[in-house]
Amino acid sequence: MHSIGPGDPPAPAGLRLVPDPGTRLVAGGLVLVGGSPIRVLRLTSAGARQVAAWFSGVPVAGGDPARALARRLLDAGIANPDWTASSGNASTGIGHAPGVHDVTVVIPVRDRHAELTRCLAGLRSCGPAAHCHGASCRPQVIVVDDASADPQVIAAIAAAHGARVIRRPVNGGPGAARNTGLAAASTEIVAFVDSDCVPAPGWLDRLLPHFADPAVGAVAPRIVPHEAGASWLARYEGASSTLDMGARPSIVRPGARVSYVPGAALVVRQTAAGGGFADGMFVGEDVDFIWRMSAAGWRVRYEPAAVMGHDHRVRFRAWFSRRADYGTSAADLERLHPGSVRPLYASWWTVGAWAAALSGRPVTATALTAAATALLARRLSTVTGERWPLPATPQHAGRAGAWRLAVRLAGGGTLAAGRPIGSALSRTWWPIAIPAAVVFPRLRLPVAALILAPPLLDWADRRPPLDPARYVAARLIDDAAYSLGVWQGCLKRRTIRPLLPALGNRRQPTQSRSANSTS
Repeated sequence: MHSIGPGDPPAPAGLRLVPDPGTRLVAGGLVLVGGSPIRVLRLTSAGARQVAAWFSGVPVAGGDPARALARRLLDAGIANPDWTASSGNASTGIGHAPGVHDVTVVIPVRDRHAELTRCLAGLRSCGPAAHCHGASCRPQVIVVDDASADPQVIAAIAAAHGARVIRRPVNGGPGAARNTGLAAASTEIVAFVDSDCVPAPGWLDRLLPHFADPAVGAVAPRIVPHEAGASWLARYEGASSTLDMGARPSIVRPGARVSYVPGAALVVRQTAAGGGFADGMFVGEDVDFIWRMSAAGWRVRYEPAAVMGHDHRVRFRAWFSRRADYGTSAADLERLHPGSVRPLYASWWTVGAWAAALSGRPVTATALTAAATALLARRLSTVTGERWPLPATPQHAGRAGAWRLAVRLAGGGTLAAGRPIGSALSRTWWPIAIPAAVVFPRLRLPVAALILAPPLLDWADRRPPLDPARYVAARLIDDAAYSLGVWQGCLKRRTIRPLLPALGNRRQPTQSRSANSTS
């Protein structure tokens, strides 16, 4: 169990905020749209001025109403903290961030002698750091030997690099090994680093400032390949690894744009970690750990400005097997966190429109989308302050906030839903969808188009060093491996919940509410 989080404390005074790339100010700056899932916030005039000032670089002031509003923007994913600018100003009033010497690094390992040697060597070169105050710029290091075949070799490697070793007589997996190190750590900040990671100098510098916010319980860096590979699989992994959460910072929680971060490199606050990782989970234990921490009220941040090198699996058999292993965790995660592991989240309007389109009824699909857009515009008009269905004044007509937002969210969202629907087909439903397409010829083209669209769009977004044909093939194999694991896990746990879509209002992309600030 994680300790109960700090609740909803205001954001630290002096913190600077940057808008998330998806954030938009509309209706003359009085309505804020953004976050994940998308939220629509109505601001007072004072609140609108405050947000505009923050987004132009003014730090958060010391007043409680302003700091409370800043916290809401951070929690919603509408804004992200800029600790580089904040920590660089000595007059900000932000609390002290821990230094590298305040960190214990825990490395779980089993038999990986060469990898452990390289990881420890990287940790020894992690200084000087920006937050070192005259003491050693190297963290304390605990190597947890998870029942290696030759413990003497592990002990010798650790001793050569000044690390402490704790031996586990029985292999319990990475989660259990991390818990052993967590219990032995004497510092408030603990960094979990897998032995196949390759730390670079200063890798903690962009992560530790986040802990100046007392609500933050964990921060994760971006994980990238340690070395660029030449094979097609290595190039695919370099562009589309499941460990790489992308280049945009984010809050981490179920339903957010970054819903989890891997435990391969993760820095946590001891107070927030509680008892640590779940016993008996060999796969998905890091996802469960993050989700429990978030449910307890702690904030988890993803910080891609900090980078951790990692040895990706680039041999086909090991890579395919690991992808399938990831899929097997879906059943356990869905049992522990009901509703959080579904192949598709969509409204009935979206599903109805796509079902009509795929069955050859484009007029019905258009009518459903139009109706959903009109209903959403009516709902949003209460936020933008417009008269529905038509604005009351020429001034409001110029803004047309409610209708523009509705077209973007409902209309554009319905079109964009083809991508997650295609991903659900390729990552979960293909054992049913492909046989159905074989039996019913009219489904062949739509199913093929939906399955091929997501990897093609990913290729266009990422522009990896791999031609479209090989990238799409690798992505489809990746999805197939994960899907096999999902079905295997469902059979083992005797559940179909990870195979079912979540339809209706839960975790839908639009939530309307008011946000006021008297500052």
